[in-house]
Amino acid sequence: MLAMRFIALIGVWALAGMPALAQESSPNHIALSRPPQATTAQLEEIQVQGRKVLVHLPASYDAARALPLVLAMHGGGGHAALMADDARYGWLRQADQSGFIVAFPNGASRLPGGRLATWNAGGCCGYARDQNSDDVGFLRAVVAELGRRYRIDSERIFAAGMSNGGMMAHRLACDAADLFRAVASVAGTDASVHCQPARPVPVLHVHARDDDHVLYAGGAGPAAFRDRRSVMEFVSVPDTIAHWVQRDQCQNRSVRVLEAAGGWCEAYRDCSAGSSVELCVTETGGHSWPGSRAGPGSQAFDATDLIWRFFSAQSALPAPAAARAANARR
Repeated sequence: MLAMRFIALIGVWALAGMPALAQESSPNHIALSRPPQATTAQLEEIQVQGRKVLVHLPASYDAARALPLVLAMHGGGGHAALMADDARYGWLRQADQSGFIVAFPNGASRLPGGRLATWNAGGCCGYARDQNSDDVGFLRAVVAELGRRYRIDSERIFAAGMSNGGMMAHRLACDAADLFRAVASVAGTDASVHCQPARPVPVLHVHARDDDHVLYAGGAGPAAFRDRRSVMEFVSVPDTIAHWVQRDQCQNRSVRVLEAAGGWCEAYRDCSAGSSVELCVTETGGHSWPGSRAGPGSQAFDATDLIWRFFSAQSALPAPAAARAANARR
């Protein structure tokens, strides 16, 4: 029995993206790369509902001024510290440069220390899905706890993730649209079972055409998972975008907003309440984070910078209901 559980965990770990060593071990702008200097940032560890959350405050943090918040969620089989690795994902540098708070919550895990964690994104993945972990509730609690500790702009709360973490970002757009202003996913398509957002939600999706785990055309890579019961037959990238175009009531046409060597982005912008749906595609890179400095990810663009530009562009949109309620109490 123990051996079977271990095999199941290894199967989910593969979802995290071994090609990029991702786990254990406004697109109109063309200048998408980060400067090369490393950060000396420190991470604070807090506990929420018994799970680890790592938090980075930018160097410019001033308790008198509210800042945006980004939740960055690791891939299936990973843990919070791996998503906080700047060589792989670059969120600390981006937070310092752009002036936002970034938090790295840990998924659900049966192991001490939270290793080999997953997210219950609906149809995927592993332990979190099988235990019906209330990860939407957990992430709401994370935001609430961070709001008690730091000055957070309640109108600018965002979520992004890699692979299974990206699937979780899609689920937050479905089930927590009152709290999250916009979401972004890299290499993780929509795995929601039921999705009726409380409002139109801006969504950015990033994917490689040659992803061999979460296949661009749909399905799970045939050699990517040791235990396919831990995952699902993934929704295709085109269907994921079509779902959000319908949910956000966008006009059925897109415009190309970025052309780069080895990649491109297109956007649906005539959507309800000023929202937008955007897709950025790399030709190569596999199941990885574009712009990563660790592993063979595509260098067509920097996903972290791209995501933050997309989030920043949403500030003019109507605030989610939770943000309006929080502001009314002030």
